[in-house]
Amino acid sequence: MALIMVDAKGENCISVASGANATLSPADIVCAKHAIETADALLCQLETPIPTILEAARWAAEKNVPVILNPAPACTLPEELYPHIDLITPNECEAELLTGIAITDLASAESAARVLRQRGVSKVIITLGSKGAYVFTGEQGELVPAFPVTAVDTTAAGDVFNGALVVALTEGKSLSEATRFAARAASISVTRMGAQSSAPRREELNEH
Repeated sequence: MALIMVDAKGENCISVASGANATLSPADIVCAKHAIETADALLCQLETPIPTILEAARWAAEKNVPVILNPAPACTLPEELYPHIDLITPNECEAELLTGIAITDLASAESAARVLRQRGVSKVIITLGSKGAYVFTGEQGELVPAFPVTAVDTTAAGDVFNGALVVALTEGKSLSEATRFAARAASISVTRMGAQSSAPRREELNEH
């Protein structure tokens, strides 16, 4: 259960009671192994215990299933998790917590992305709110701009971004194309109040 407060600028503050999420254990992953190994991708976030995420990521990596991690809510990660992650998608605050580098511009975003790659992650996207998203693959960085909108509620924008990103990647889009698709979805979501209710339908994305 989550209590969400939204200020006049559309920014949110969320208080969460984890409930059943906190009880998900590595043993539960055994029951989900078939679903994981037959999936096109595994998208994880940090509302479940880290040992459980590590077990799922290990199994997916062993079966060559790409692992995407949205490291939210922010917390430190065990070093052994990083090599199993194909793509990590922190926002500015999460990237700073993970790397110790404050994200103030594209140069600092690249520095943080390089730290994450040194730990074993293949690709990094640092979301920058209204400024867009910084995509880094090790060879070069790219700023994918955000779509200009008037935000009324940023709740679930990160979830929408990551969900849309994985949809686009599993459909064969490049990382840059998938990031633009995800940015478009997130930009629509922040113009609406709520979490699940703010997520755009596919036909809305096709119209833009």
